[in-house]
Amino acid sequence: MATIVLIPGFWLGAWAWDRVAEPLRAAGHDVLPVTLPGLAERAGEGPQGIDQDTHIQAVVDLFEKDDLRDVVLVGHSGGGITAYGVLDRIPERVARIVFVDSGPLADGTAQLDTAEPEEQETIRRQVAESGGVAVPVPPFDPEADPENLAGLSDADLALLRERGTPQPWGVSTGPLRLVNPARYDVPSHLVASTFPLEVVEAMTAAGHPFFAEFAAARTRSVHAVPTGHWPMLSEPARLAEVLDTIARG
Repeated sequence: MATIVLIPGFWLGAWAWDRVAEPLRAAGHDVLPVTLPGLAERAGEGPQGIDQDTHIQAVVDLFEKDDLRDVVLVGHSGGGITAYGVLDRIPERVARIVFVDSGPLADGTAQLDTAEPEEQETIRRQVAESGGVAVPVPPFDPEADPENLAGLSDADLALLRERGTPQPWGVSTGPLRLVNPARYDVPSHLVASTFPLEVVEAMTAAGHPFFAEFAAARTRSVHAVPTGHWPMLSEPARLAEVLDTIARG
């Protein structure tokens, strides 16, 4: 059995993984969902002064404090950026890395860079209007965003709205810094939910900049959990099954 560390995406805490952690533990795995600084029960630590490096270091500290080794490191959405930063710092402690509807960004790239220019301006305006230090929790409106919110019940949407925490702005704008080529030696897995597998594979083969690091991994595979962008809520059993399969090698 494996040690599985679960990093949530933007606005979420460890609570977001509850429905996935339960079946993984039942399968015998040691499962450690993470709440990052400035979010959920750690909201009092920020959002000022928190950036991408803060989040990466928090996970590295967890690995070192608990002497975690041979870990299956899982990052959802923006949490995948943090997971990749952790891998770059301590690749010797990671057995496999898994990106859930996410992927590894290139050196010098920030999460905000993944958005189109018009969307970036909208986000900057929202941040400024809400105090300038955090990205507000989105409305999670299925009519406005049907693709990303596919599969979520009214109760799921209410949970996201009620328990979501404004995301520290520095995490969105802080660039990822990569220096260790040993990151390419760790088997890399991508769980595609909002993108069909063939699209992910085609973009990887075409050298799309958002997939260049994934393409550079010496061992990589793509898995399908077709649903919206929050599969830990909309398809938790299927996501847990895929993670279990990956963890078992």
